[in-house]
Amino acid sequence: MIRRQLTLCVVHDKERMLLGMKKRGFGAGRWNGFGGKVAKGETIEAATLREILEECGIVPINMRKRGFILFSSQEIPQQEEVHVFSATEFSGEPRETEEMKPQWFAISDIPYADMWPDDAYWMPLLLAGKNFSGAFHFKDSNTILKHTLSEE
Repeated sequence: MIRRQLTLCVVHDKERMLLGMKKRGFGAGRWNGFGGKVAKGETIEAATLREILEECGIVPINMRKRGFILFSSQEIPQQEEVHVFSATEFSGEPRETEEMKPQWFAISDIPYADMWPDDAYWMPLLLAGKNFSGAFHFKDSNTILKHTLSEE
């Protein structure tokens, strides 16, 4: 089975989280962190920094690797390995781009109902400063058939 490497960075502090409304492509109409595909010859960290700059115009200052999630689906014939990072500081001002519309949310008001279903499982670990790994197998883009998740 083909595997594709992706990145995801969640920008947050103790009170709020920056999410982006995906405006086009895979995941359009969902709130998400910022990230995307790792280009050939690019490190995972460099891809994460490039993607967040392209998608919302900021540069994380203290980015830390938090997790690794393997995704599979009955609808898509490839697995995706997503390297998850967090950052609590950044330079620049979040701005809307062709791909994403950034918005701050209070931690108590994270819009899980309008996010990928797996986010509600692992995001509390990230917000608690924990490292984690997991695997999620989807029936379709809204239905998780099975999953594993553990603190590292």
